[in-house]
Amino acid sequence: MASNSRAIAAKILGSLLKKQGSLSNQLDPFRDEAEFQFIQELCFGTCRWFHQLDFLLQELLSKPLKSKDRDVRALMLIGLYQLKFMRVPDHAAINETVSATSDLKQRWARGLVNAVLRNFQRQADTLQAKLDSASLASRASHPDWLVEAVATDWPDQLEDILDASNARPPLTLRVNLARQSREQYLQKLSSLGIQATPGLLANSAIYLSEPMPVHNIPGFAEGELSVQDEASQLVAGTLRLEPGLQLLDACAAPGGKTSHILESEHSLTRLVAIEKEKSRLFRIEENLQRLKLAATLVCADAAVLASWWDGEGFDRVLLDAPCSATGVIRRHPDIKLLRTPEQVTELLVTQQQLLRNLWQCLKPGGLFLYTTCSILPEENQAQIRQFLDSHHDAKYEGIAADWGVECETGRQLLPSTSSGADGFFFSLLRKC
Repeated sequence: MASNSRAIAAKILGSLLKKQGSLSNQLDPFRDEAEFQFIQELCFGTCRWFHQLDFLLQELLSKPLKSKDRDVRALMLIGLYQLKFMRVPDHAAINETVSATSDLKQRWARGLVNAVLRNFQRQADTLQAKLDSASLASRASHPDWLVEAVATDWPDQLEDILDASNARPPLTLRVNLARQSREQYLQKLSSLGIQATPGLLANSAIYLSEPMPVHNIPGFAEGELSVQDEASQLVAGTLRLEPGLQLLDACAAPGGKTSHILESEHSLTRLVAIEKEKSRLFRIEENLQRLKLAATLVCADAAVLASWWDGEGFDRVLLDAPCSATGVIRRHPDIKLLRTPEQVTELLVTQQQLLRNLWQCLKPGGLFLYTTCSILPEENQAQIRQFLDSHHDAKYEGIAADWGVECETGRQLLPSTSSGADGFFFSLLRKC
């Protein structure tokens, strides 16, 4: 295994270029590495600025690299990221990146990597001028198809969405209001010298001014709080919870919404949380144990009712549907490399299947909340419109709120530099 941290990062990025796994999964085996934080920064940063860096790389290469040389391409992109965006001394960035060719068993590329990085140093102003006149996709470092989609769907918010998607995400906490008020926890943080501010959308949200390891956050191990984006914290309130309800949380991992629902309403008759991946179901269990909460956890495909449903109806159904995740790119910048229009088309089929099948589990008079972390209308408003047109026992309920953009069939939060929340869609339906 490569020992040079830049070589490790290049191997990870090379795998992403082959569309093998997610960045998070690729990083997992290296979490015990001494330089893991540096490896993570190289990977996240290079993914975040991939399309801009790749534009610069093509300007610096006299001829394109062969597809089999993707690890070398990844290494040069990592080198450019260090020179353009990091505080690593230039000589160290270049020397260590060139040295990584040996760890990658690509010594033939030593001279090429050295030349590319040194030429970037010499030609920085010229290259910046070329970048300034390049396409918006290159300048804003997003794939062409996504820039075109956002320009069509959200033209007035285009630049703000792209800028927000390139920003580093904040560390957002959800205070367990069953234990203490948000104000009490803010005072606790202040007494410990930790700067934090309250969220503007959810009454449980807090933003830490500086990130810190989760296990170091005061009260985390004791269940006083959870880490959850502010947009997701709006779900529990939108469900109109009451004592005695039976609730289904489909596609529930990692369990943030499940636990928030249980914190918000202690007297539910039952809550069933479904997740089809065992490892992700285990994360839900871990979260519930830390918070001293209980739910019925089921490992199954929520769309295949025969595999898990006993026929007893639910008063509330939450479907946080698999989606393009285009509203959370700042948290998962590898989406820029991995997601394709073809995948979105496949996801539309999955979403509609889940909607149709889970609707059968809802009691008459019950509420069904459909959410995604997408900003693409075809996954959101259009999906709900199609569902309503084919299900005459479904009625759009509307969401009384002052956050997000009100749409025909839901409310859409968009990534924004003026808000700390992720991009997120909500649609509340009632069964007639």
